[in-house]
Amino acid sequence: MRKVPFCLPWIGKEEIEEVAQTLKSGWLTTGPKAKQFEEKLQEYNKIGNAIAVNSCTAALHLSMAVSGIKQGDEVITTPLTFCSTVNAILYQRARPVLADIDERTCNISASEIEKRITGKTKAIIAVHYGGQPCDMKAINEIAKKHNLVVVEDAAHALGAELEGKKAGTLADFGCFSFYPIKNITTAEGGAIVTDNKEAAEKLRPLSYCGINKDAWKRYDAKGSWYYEVAALGFKYNMPDVLASIGLWQIEKLDEFIRARAKIAEQYNKAFAEAEEITTPFVKEKVKHAWHLYPILLDLEKLKINRSRFIGEMNKRGIGCSVHFIPIHMHPYYREELGFKQGQFPKAENVFERIITIPIYPKMSGEDAEYVAENILQIAKENKK
Repeated sequence: MRKVPFCLPWIGKEEIEEVAQTLKSGWLTTGPKAKQFEEKLQEYNKIGNAIAVNSCTAALHLSMAVSGIKQGDEVITTPLTFCSTVNAILYQRARPVLADIDERTCNISASEIEKRITGKTKAIIAVHYGGQPCDMKAINEIAKKHNLVVVEDAAHALGAELEGKKAGTLADFGCFSFYPIKNITTAEGGAIVTDNKEAAEKLRPLSYCGINKDAWKRYDAKGSWYYEVAALGFKYNMPDVLASIGLWQIEKLDEFIRARAKIAEQYNKAFAEAEEITTPFVKEKVKHAWHLYPILLDLEKLKINRSRFIGEMNKRGIGCSVHFIPIHMHPYYREELGFKQGQFPKAENVFERIITIPIYPKMSGEDAEYVAENILQIAKENKK
């Protein structure tokens, strides 16, 4: 039986050799390689500032901290996201306010955002679900009208574009993830980007314990042992060992996205006539990063539910996942924030039917064909 895992990172000899070189250099923590990686991120995204950190969670938290989000403030975001998005708000003791999604794209709905703005609203976190940018024009117009900070949770969307501009550069701050299943990886890692120079000057010390000089500057030939803690910061810096992987991954990103898009097109054609399956909707003027390929099951036409469908896929050696269990359905957020099932019906409707299937550059056309054939077979065997 063929095995197709949900995702595999693509690590080449260049990354391995770069990491080995870093290990031999003796400089393992944040230093010259992290700086080089930041410069490559700036160049790729055509943006003024990039700060490499240890996760997208860290990047999101820093975006809240540097924006002055505090207890009593409200930040609007989507229910269809990973917990890090709302945790970043809670770390600042602010309140996450959820706005339902557009069921076609699974992105937050701009009209739903506007309904939830109050005098306490201070920011919006727009999550680019699956690698497709949100309607940033509408979201930025709302933010300008109400004097709100806008943060792009672009964990899925490095390399995506909206009207020719890179995701992550469409608002005040952009936050990326380099977790192993993302479009590039540094094993663990993330970054925050911005064109706001003043904010960037605050972000760098915030990412390194509030210290006004990082270790590299203190210990190189021109550095000084002296430093000061100028703010309450966090230990979020990216080590050179991880940045070494990223130096080559960012060079391969466009190639990776082309490979993902090719698989997405193969899936689109395979499922075109399948009444039981809805494929991803892509808006005009969007370059999709294809971090995820989610299908929606028409459960009214099937004799099995989503969980049993995934079980059948697993029996055939195909790794699948669900992105995501809506935030308001997790026990912690229900208990702490008073969310209730039924509050966000569009997100819930998507959740009940969604399956994310394998899509990654190391997949072969035969792998994708195997996945599609089995999905169609399971749908056919369980059709009402």
